[in-house]
Amino acid sequence: MSPVHHRRAFALEVVETLIEAGHEAVWAGGCVRDLLMEREPGDFDVATDALPDQVREIFGRDRSYAVGASFGVVLVRDRDGQGAPIEVATFRTEGAYADGRHPDTVQFATRGDDARRRDFTINGMFMDPRTGEIFDDVGGRQDIERGVVRAIGDPEARINEDKLRMLRAIRFTASLGFTLDPATAEAIAVHAEEISVVSAERIADEWRRMLADASRCVAARLAIETGLLARVFPEIPVEGYDVAVERLGHLPQAATATVALAVLVVDAEAARPVCERLKLANREADEVTWLVASRGGLEQAADRRRSQIFPLLAHPSRDGLLELIDSISRAAGGPSADVVWCRSLLETVGIEELDPPPLVTGEDLIAVGLRPGPLFKTLLDSVRDAQLDRDVSDRDEALAWVHEVRGEHKSDE
Repeated sequence: MSPVHHRRAFALEVVETLIEAGHEAVWAGGCVRDLLMEREPGDFDVATDALPDQVREIFGRDRSYAVGASFGVVLVRDRDGQGAPIEVATFRTEGAYADGRHPDTVQFATRGDDARRRDFTINGMFMDPRTGEIFDDVGGRQDIERGVVRAIGDPEARINEDKLRMLRAIRFTASLGFTLDPATAEAIAVHAEEISVVSAERIADEWRRMLADASRCVAARLAIETGLLARVFPEIPVEGYDVAVERLGHLPQAATATVALAVLVVDAEAARPVCERLKLANREADEVTWLVASRGGLEQAADRRRSQIFPLLAHPSRDGLLELIDSISRAAGGPSADVVWCRSLLETVGIEELDPPPLVTGEDLIAVGLRPGPLFKTLLDSVRDAQLDRDVSDRDEALAWVHEVRGEHKSDE
């Protein structure tokens, strides 16, 4: 059984187990939306009238653990330990959100009450997976047919409860190919500046998902229209919005979120502050900053020395750099001749030529009497460039090169 089918079978088993124990249980939220749209759900969530302690008693303490007891959320593991656990949440209503992120109070309630406290109509439906029966108290099915992302009830109230819903509305609208309900869009525009109360990690995660999707241009345009782009990325000048979206439009559909973020920001001075403010992982921040810092490194590539372009073409993020440069060029009028030349070169030059083992190491320099210091790097860089430019081809020639360069820098020792 494939992981996807295993996940679905386990989610069905969880519902059946709860029902056999005398409780109501259904699939909830996004998985129902996806099934109605004939899309494979990325995950399955279960909602039930069983209280958290009852859920844990039914599945056993060794297979379950509470991750949000006050919110009625319990994770249930499969017996064989395969895959991620299923989230089981007790039907609930929520009180006011004083901080714009978390409800002040939670009360366990009915399935209908639970539907009405959710974010968007398309995410507010439930399904009995045994029969396929849909429970829709919020008009989600109709909005799927209309292709509309609409807040449940009062858009202002839904946004006040959790400001992240503003970004989620944009992500769903773009990724599903829907339109954004005008009243919901207006509420987002009114509250856009309040996105700052949401943690950087949650904001970054929404943007990762939007920028990694082929609909990234639509998401960026919606973020501009609602004022969210200006709040999340103040470094991007307003007059540059249109060209930023156009750059995104020239990326391959499969471009990564980090490449898309670099293409969106594109300014080397802005890249690091953006990454720090969004609290991106070091790997992501390093890639984004390297991409924007290296964007000019392949200009007139055909006329440059191998030592100037080979290190860039040997870099793990090389493909992203080529995508970034090409998207900038296309937004300015046409494909990049430098990118075309580099991709042609890469068809004939392998990594062993782009990044060969060094002919001389720091240990070699110590062996000929040099002490580690500033000159070390100068010598190693110089001989490495000579190796890539094919001015030296073996260790003896490399050491001779070192002695020559060392003589030119004798006063630096």
